[in-house]
Amino acid sequence: MLRTVSAHMELDISGRTSMVFSLAVAQGADLASERLSLSLDGRRIEPRELVDRHGSRLHELISEAGRMTVDYAAEVRGQSSPAPVDDLDLVVYLRPSRYCESDVLTPTARSEFWGLSGQVLLSAVGSWVSERVSYVPGSSRVTDGAVGTLLARQGVCRDYAHLVIALLRGIDVPARMAAVYAPGLSPMDFHAVAEAYIDGRWQIVDATGLAPRQSLVRISTGRDAADIAFLTNHWADLTLLDLQVLAIVDELPRDSAELAVQLR
Repeated sequence: MLRTVSAHMELDISGRTSMVFSLAVAQGADLASERLSLSLDGRRIEPRELVDRHGSRLHELISEAGRMTVDYAAEVRGQSSPAPVDDLDLVVYLRPSRYCESDVLTPTARSEFWGLSGQVLLSAVGSWVSERVSYVPGSSRVTDGAVGTLLARQGVCRDYAHLVIALLRGIDVPARMAAVYAPGLSPMDFHAVAEAYIDGRWQIVDATGLAPRQSLVRISTGRDAADIAFLTNHWADLTLLDLQVLAIVDELPRDSAELAVQLR
């Protein structure tokens, strides 16, 4: 499996600001090639790379006002080893978080899924969310969480993932969120999926069903969207003028919700 991914951004920055990008393929992938280029008004900028405990690679910099262009590209050979299981994760990813209000949704989760386990549980939660939420681009706000998504019955990939995660945590299954490059996704963009700790390993749950899980490429991992944003900034305002994402694979695999798939 050879996966080729890229991202292009153009930003208008109003003043001196601190920025963190999360575009690079996570640590541990077998990279055939990789390139990250940032420039401000035509002048190249070198960011500082930070790596978190999940292998998410963050690129940090302080920028002045101007027009910024960001380009990232990588080729990923084969599949990496499955994500290791950390005992701390099994504590952290059972807790409610900013966008995954599992404490509020516990009664719903127990009513709908109590007694299910393993892959049967993951398939049931994914199907339940898929049947109740419509994929509508632009329908949700950046402040919406799982409860808001369930009430609105519409959202995008991050909203689906938040609801899946909240329901799983509500029945005592550790669950977290991953940002990924997704070959086969249409329209192409960054994608977000849930990971659940079942049968001693992290398994992907993607209630959108928009891309085969076997070819996903991990970018970052965290509690919810607050931890995996492709860009965060402080101090000054900025405007995203252009965003283009590409993810392709030499042969697109076939997927089924009944399959147990790990993010590799």
